[in-house]
This record gives sequence, C-alpha cells and structure tokens, in this order.
Amino acid sequence: MDGYIKERIVTAAEYIIENNATVRQTGKALGISKSTVHMDMRKRLPLIDSELYENVCKVIDNNLKERHIRGGESTRKRYLQIVKH
Repeated sequence: MDGYIKERIVTAAEYIIENNATVRQTGKALGISKSTVHMDMRKRLPLIDSELYENVCKVIDNNLKERHIRGGESTRKRYLQIVKH
C-alpha cells in the first residue's frame, strides 16, 4: 500500500474516534467520498493497525445503531422550521 493511502486511512480512523464521527462526516471533513472512507475502515485498516480498527468499528457500529434516531431528529427539526415560517 502506498504511503499516502496509509496516512489517509490512519487520519480518517483517528478523526472518527476523536469526533465520534459518521462515515459521511469523516468524508466531508477530509475531502474524500463516504465510500472511500468505508472501504478504508472496513477493508484496509485491519491490515495496517488491528487495535485502531477495533476502536473504529465500535464507533461505526454505534453510529449504525443510532442512525434512525438521527434521521428522526433531523426530520423533526426541519418540520419545526417549516411551522415557524
């Protein structure tokens, strides 16, 4: 694996852990696609650092469990803005 790719993967993993970030948030913050972030975290990171991979998996899995809550909250906020105007 190229040095740039390894650096990108580790940077994304650290960002996810430090910010409890979703794959989309990480992609947006680092200027890469969510698909690339997901591929890096699930396929490439275990080959680089297994401990970091375990920590990232905990955050990503937790985000997957909570995504329906975030979606409902987003809809609620949007509805409240429409009602106010």
